[in-house]
Amino acid sequence: MKRYILRRLIHLVPLLFGMTFISFIIIHIAPGDPLTKLKMNPEVSPETIELMKKTFGLDKPVIVQYFYWLKNILTFNLGESFTYHVPVSSLIKQRLVNTISLSIFSIFLTWIISIPLGVYAGLRDKRWQEKLLSFIAYIGISLPSFFIAMLLVFFAAKTMVLPIGGTRSLFSENLSIFARFMDYMRHLLLPGLSLTLAGIGSLYRLTKNNFLESFNSPYVVTAYAKGLPEHKILFKHVLRNAINPLITILGYELSGILSGAALVEVITNWPGMGRLILEAVLSQDIYLVMASLLISGILLILGNLFADIMIAFADPRVRLR
Repeated sequence: MKRYILRRLIHLVPLLFGMTFISFIIIHIAPGDPLTKLKMNPEVSPETIELMKKTFGLDKPVIVQYFYWLKNILTFNLGESFTYHVPVSSLIKQRLVNTISLSIFSIFLTWIISIPLGVYAGLRDKRWQEKLLSFIAYIGISLPSFFIAMLLVFFAAKTMVLPIGGTRSLFSENLSIFARFMDYMRHLLLPGLSLTLAGIGSLYRLTKNNFLESFNSPYVVTAYAKGLPEHKILFKHVLRNAINPLITILGYELSGILSGAALVEVITNWPGMGRLILEAVLSQDIYLVMASLLISGILLILGNLFADIMIAFADPRVRLR
């Protein structure tokens, strides 16, 4: 297991190298450049534009620019944002924390709700309880997360039950640490519920189908014939075999943290990476876009690695060699 993890971490280097190189080239192929808006401003002289090009290294070939950026990355320097004129690392630090908090919160809620409902529906297959839950799940699947976010924002604006936008209240600095944490969670609840309600339906259906497939397997009949207690059969044998595909999906959910919450963050005005990445792409803020892609690539590989390790622990038949 240790050797497998080490090998996967070593593979991280060429994968990130190839991903960032292709992304860097694509960004430069796109029409315009980071200084396009300044060029359209008549108050900015061509001499100033040329000076900024030399300052940021934009007058050099694309390959040279990429290796200049790569050299800075090795020294943990993510560069400076063209739009905000501040270091990229300080710009994404708090935004990344907010996005990760939102994603982990929604993933946790989705799983603790979907798994028990899927098991319950599997035990009540073809009864009215299962049909009702499946009908609600179909509705949830048909509604995209951004539409659910719009409905919740409208509801919160009408009822004032939950705060809209931001991560803290106006006078939260005067509160205790626990009170500030609870205030942060209140602001997190609206975007978190949007992602949770959008994800429950699909995970519920997958849990139910996997549970039924395992429940109808011959080894379950054998376990009942041996006289094993029903709770051991359901949770030690059936659910343990049914959960493997779900763990794989969990790995992809962890790897898609930055992209999965982008639209919801914009609609609910949650100050995460979503809006920041969107603005960076539109303004061709190269270093900010590249930093976001680098973080996404690391999360993708680590998420898949986490899923493989969890499957190995959940299923003894799996051996990572």
